[in-house]
Amino acid sequence: MPKDETKAARTRDLVPLLPLRGVIVFPFMTVPLDVGRDRSVAALEDAMMNDRLILLAAQKQAKVNEPTPKEIYEVGTISEVKQLARYPDGTIRVLVEGVQRARIAEYTQVDPFYKVRIEPLEVSERMTKETEALMRSVLGYFESYVRVGKKIPTEVLASVQTIEDPGRLADDIAAHLPLRTEDKQKVLEAASPRLRLERLCAILLKEMEILELEKKINSRVRKQMERTQKEYYLREQMKAIQKELGERDDKSQEGEEYREKIAAADLPKEVEERALREVERLEKMPPMAAEAVVVRTYLDWLLALPWTRKTQDRLDIEAAAKVLDEDHYGLEKVKERILEFLAVRQLTSKLKGPILCLVGPPGVGKTSLGKSIARALDRKFVRFSLGGIKDEAEIRGHRRTYVGALPGKIIQAMRQAGSKNPVILLDEVDKMSYDFRGDPSSALLEVLDPEQNFAFGDHYIEIPFDLSDVMFITTANVLHAIPKPLADRMEIISIPGYTEEEKVQIGLHFLVPKQLKENGLERYNIEFTEDAIRTIIRQYTREAGVRGLEREISSILRKIAKKVVSAPSDAEGARIVVGPADVEGYLGIPQYRYGVAESEDRVGVATGLAVTEVGGDILAIEVSVMKGTGKLTLTGKLGEVMKESAQAGFTYIRSRADDLGIDPNFYQDRDVHIHVPEGAIPKDGPSAGIAMATALASALSGRPVRCDIAMTGEITLRGRVLPVGGVKEKVVAAHRAGVFTVVLPSENRKDTEEIPKSVLDDMKLVFVEHMDEVLDVALQRRDELCEGQRNAEDEEERVLPAIVQDGPPAPVPDQLYYESC
Repeated sequence: MPKDETKAARTRDLVPLLPLRGVIVFPFMTVPLDVGRDRSVAALEDAMMNDRLILLAAQKQAKVNEPTPKEIYEVGTISEVKQLARYPDGTIRVLVEGVQRARIAEYTQVDPFYKVRIEPLEVSERMTKETEALMRSVLGYFESYVRVGKKIPTEVLASVQTIEDPGRLADDIAAHLPLRTEDKQKVLEAASPRLRLERLCAILLKEMEILELEKKINSRVRKQMERTQKEYYLREQMKAIQKELGERDDKSQEGEEYREKIAAADLPKEVEERALREVERLEKMPPMAAEAVVVRTYLDWLLALPWTRKTQDRLDIEAAAKVLDEDHYGLEKVKERILEFLAVRQLTSKLKGPILCLVGPPGVGKTSLGKSIARALDRKFVRFSLGGIKDEAEIRGHRRTYVGALPGKIIQAMRQAGSKNPVILLDEVDKMSYDFRGDPSSALLEVLDPEQNFAFGDHYIEIPFDLSDVMFITTANVLHAIPKPLADRMEIISIPGYTEEEKVQIGLHFLVPKQLKENGLERYNIEFTEDAIRTIIRQYTREAGVRGLEREISSILRKIAKKVVSAPSDAEGARIVVGPADVEGYLGIPQYRYGVAESEDRVGVATGLAVTEVGGDILAIEVSVMKGTGKLTLTGKLGEVMKESAQAGFTYIRSRADDLGIDPNFYQDRDVHIHVPEGAIPKDGPSAGIAMATALASALSGRPVRCDIAMTGEITLRGRVLPVGGVKEKVVAAHRAGVFTVVLPSENRKDTEEIPKSVLDDMKLVFVEHMDEVLDVALQRRDELCEGQRNAEDEEERVLPAIVQDGPPAPVPDQLYYESC
């Protein structure tokens, strides 16, 4: 009995399975394999303990580390393990020899390795003329493949030509061909030798066509390379001849290249002359000199700058307005200013670029507005931040005498833009500082002055650069932090915090669609109701802008995305609506309480209004009176101006003690303590004057302050109420906090025009000129007091309770700075 028949005869029905990655083993083929996976090692050990037979079947995806039965081809090769060697790293190298094709009929064991029941696939056929013709065709194609491809040794061809069995011939040739796993598997799965030869014949025909194409491509590439090498050789010869004749050398060639670039660059006369002088210097230097590198870099910068290149402005006002409205909700003042620029630009071409300063709290869209303006004007846009810059050279550049010198940020931005009239956004202009290296804000004076920036001098370039066509936009959180000379050169546009209704509209029409796209949920039917957005605004954010709102919306959508991925069939076609009742389930317990004002009228507690870097805010002011020696104590990290306002209010109350029903001698045996809560936050400014005076009058007279009233205004010793700034932000803050009556100085009546109508319709604004009017409005009258309430002059000691809040206190940054403008 032949050797291979003996092996086939002793194959078992149940054998261990070893999945292979990217390898197909054919019968009569001897192959070395490296085995490292635990399941594969266990299968080998089982084979070695029995008759050394194991089924080798390929995985459908080679990258899968632990394939399931569905990821393994059904047809494999029963093989005998010839040798086994173990390595220190735990891997095993085995030498296996294919014995017989087999099909997996059933998986009988999964752990710790696969064991399968198999069915042999070998089919014996008689030799026919058709089979003999197929064998000759396959041998002929294989011989051509070996001769043309030169990828298979000729010894293999010689050994194949001696095989007389058609099935074994097909297996042997398929094993030596560099085919894809799928193609080899098709040959392996063919039980009939004739079918095997037919499939192999088709594969060889296809491979021959690919080889012919490769041959043509290689020939074309070789000819191109030969031509290139020939040209290079001739150029080198030409250089050598020119050098011998003294006509030109390497340096002059480099200089000529720079001269051609200068001629083609359309440079201004002054720049062209300077560039040509630098080229002459370069030609006199050794090529590898350090100074030559500096000159080359300088010339590259001169040639890269857009001295004359400009983009065409989009002067269609309606189209520009549409772009601005698409990107931002509200902000009418800024949009109007851009459209005015376009209107004037249509009438005259000599208009200088405007220099705008957008001042507002974080998250109101200052930076993104710069991009929108550039898109509306169809100009290039460049942004860089000035925050933390201390060195003047960051703006003006370093002089070329320094190693590694480069131009400043302005010239770098111009090169990046590639045009003479881009929109350049200078972010965080209020956060610059200075040290011994200079003051960058002083360098910006020339940049942002329309009368000077037509000849901006960068230390590196050393040639005046025209910035008059650039539209500069700067952003800042607070105006007082911008140096006055710098602020004087810019057109200040205030972008106050958004009202609640504006935030709702921005959330629904801008933030939700944006976050749906960013979280890959566009194709799902997901909606947010207005009440859901309003709930997020009131209970999970405390800001003037919408940055926190966007974060919370993104957080909700991420949780929805997780649900969608976990149950894709349920999400397809389903309508997911996020309502106010769903918000807490997604975001957890509310972080803030809507309406932080007092919930009931209290003695000695007044509600003031302030402006911070994040917009307007409510400012609680507490006064406590106790036995003492007439000492006035002020706490709450108050600034000098605020302390003086408190002292002015205290003096006014003393001067009007009789009229207010207060013991005129209270200051002799009573101590007064004024405290403004959130003591870790610095506070300053005069606008809390009338609120502190009201709290003092309440504490000393025993008349409670109405909790539904907030107030702002500076007080004088005579009781006059002077105007303050930030009226819009303060009224919006009161509205947000649920306080709908606000006391304002009469001279601030004009500022109410800037308050959004949606807020103004809900508010009652009381305009006053004197402190007496404030007390009449804010303090309860004595006939309104409940029976049994004690008056302040009869009370020996009063300690005010802490402000009651329904939820946890709002977390605030340590350095948030309250200021009344």
